[in-house]
Amino acid sequence: MAQTRRAGAPKAGSSGPKGPRILKKYPNRRLYDTEISSYITLADVKEMVLAGKAFEVRDAKTNEDLTRSILLQIILEEETGGVPIFSTSMLSQIIRFYGHAMQGMMGSYLEKNLQTFTDIQARIAEQSKGLYDPKTQNPEMWAQFLNGQAPIVQNLMGNYLEQSRNMFVQMQEQVAKQAETLFPAIPGLKPPPREKP
Repeated sequence: MAQTRRAGAPKAGSSGPKGPRILKKYPNRRLYDTEISSYITLADVKEMVLAGKAFEVRDAKTNEDLTRSILLQIILEEETGGVPIFSTSMLSQIIRFYGHAMQGMMGSYLEKNLQTFTDIQARIAEQSKGLYDPKTQNPEMWAQFLNGQAPIVQNLMGNYLEQSRNMFVQMQEQVAKQAETLFPAIPGLKPPPREKP
């Protein structure tokens, strides 16, 4: 007797769905996961983000991409629920960049900085991996780890700040070059000289 498979379930013997997991958003504001053929919550979507799973949220009727909207909803819930990452001042500054000539550059600058910070976090986590094994935990090991972290963190943060400064200088140079191209007759719009390392 032939078995029927769930709608959206991968075929037997296949390696699973190709591309990102598709979530459909219906007019009743519910999210439907096509991979597991079931409705899910925003908390489930947050778990996918934390697990690093690729997904897209699509409007069930128009197929419009709503992924950013759902991610912003998750951020809003996190910001109002616990200890927020964004201060009121920081949010105000971000809002001021919308519609500004520097909006695209600011987005790129923030994204690169966040990636650098994530890389630093991953390196620290890798160095402390052995400390989470209960068999190897002892007070001396923790003391050595914590004593060794200060110079490592200082070095990593120093690199992070240097990369951030370099990105900002590049952004300044781009703006100056654009201004010089747009307004060649105005003196003083030359890019600032780069500091020698």
